[in-house]
Amino acid sequence: MNDVAPPRVSRTRAAAIVVAALAVTGAVVGALWAWLAPGIHGVVALTKEGERVRAYLGNDADNFFLAAFLQLGMVCVVAVVAAVLVWQWRAHRGPVMLCALSAGLAAAAGAAAGVGAVLVRWRYGTVDIAAAPVSPEHRVHYVIEAPPVFFAHSPLLIAVTIVVPAGVAALVYALIATATARDDLGAWPPQDRPVTGESALPSAQ
Repeated sequence: MNDVAPPRVSRTRAAAIVVAALAVTGAVVGALWAWLAPGIHGVVALTKEGERVRAYLGNDADNFFLAAFLQLGMVCVVAVVAAVLVWQWRAHRGPVMLCALSAGLAAAAGAAAGVGAVLVRWRYGTVDIAAAPVSPEHRVHYVIEAPPVFFAHSPLLIAVTIVVPAGVAALVYALIATATARDDLGAWPPQDRPVTGESALPSAQ
């Protein structure tokens, strides 16, 4: 028999709690990312022809990829931990919580990107090539560019970046559910018969 106690909150409210908690967590991740993500050091230079050009110092151009990958990795870590924690809410195990988990991770990824973008913009500002203080006497002006939250500005790539953590969380949750021997996943309301094992088969008479 399943010994799980009846839930104190409805399944709909539990799903809303999961989505809201993950969205808030995503905002915290975005703030942490804005503090950790490396800026991109570069220069605005004036050529002999009088044209303004921008270049990056050393390997700092690699930070465009590293910063975006850092944020995606942080949200994916949240996805794995969240899937395990949501599974511990035993009474509400099932498809509804899986959907809430996936939606919550998509919201977390969006919140992380939004908060992170705002904070790095506030921290580093924007690089205005036209307004850079370069002149024939001072041809080089050093700048620091804000790190990006996405790998590119393509709408499809942005959507994929937001959906990936949701997919990771769904996969982890599904793997845990697959390893469970009961078709009710130990949730409420309980069912008497497990999915696997000899006890799942009718006794021979």
